[in-house]
Amino acid sequence: MIRLAFMMTLLAAIFVFLGYVVGLLFGAPEIFTLGALLIAIAMNAFSYLYSDRVVLSMTKAKIVSESDQPVLHRIVSKLAVSAGIPKPKVAIVSSPAPNAFATGRGPSKSVVAVTTGLLALLNESELEGVLSHEISHIKHRDVLVASIAATVAAAISYLSLVGRVGAVTSDSRNRQASGLALILSFLAPVAALFIQMAISRGREYDADREGAQLSRRPLSLASALEKIERTASSGARIAANPSTSPLWIINPFRGASIVELFSTHPSTWNRINRLKSMAMEIGAL
Repeated sequence: MIRLAFMMTLLAAIFVFLGYVVGLLFGAPEIFTLGALLIAIAMNAFSYLYSDRVVLSMTKAKIVSESDQPVLHRIVSKLAVSAGIPKPKVAIVSSPAPNAFATGRGPSKSVVAVTTGLLALLNESELEGVLSHEISHIKHRDVLVASIAATVAAAISYLSLVGRVGAVTSDSRNRQASGLALILSFLAPVAALFIQMAISRGREYDADREGAQLSRRPLSLASALEKIERTASSGARIAANPSTSPLWIINPFRGASIVELFSTHPSTWNRINRLKSMAMEIGAL
């Protein structure tokens, strides 16, 4: 928790400092920073209030009733009780690619979604392992954390663009500020990206661990991750907006190997090895 708070604070500090430096180019650093901060707050408020609706729309997920998916609802109900949270809504994404995600601003307003491909690929024990991971995300408000981090990172990117334009068009009297703004406008988005990656990857490891503790089935989750990874590596894709990639249990938008270095998810095989080690520690073999 301390590590997460530090990274979020670091993101905010980058944003504020970049806003101040860019503001120097226009002769009003305090006003410029305040204005950009207000925009970021407004974006965060929108993400907080409507993130679940936006994500469901972007992934084409449909809420399903208990009569439509009794097994899925039963597992989600069981895990929600164990986690001490209200039962999330359940949704289905019509896609042959196996995957799952959770969305919503908190435990009282959340949705767990799985693809039709996941239901076809996994047995009930593996499905419970995947859902325990998603329930853990909901319990710890990881979607809200990711949304805030993404919003601040987007604001940093916007300020960086303004900074580059301002640095090029400013007069010679602002040469020192122009140079600093130009440098920061390139470095700040990269730093924000790496902080976002650290936050997202850390929360994935935590959700694996806590989800496995919740279901007491770390090997079931490990088996599910292996099946999903092999299918994703074979070329199975999900027809959804790539900006949703941090939400899925495994990144469904694969690219070249160099792109994987900047993935929001840690290595699936590292996650599997951690779960196997955990199974040995708790005797769940």
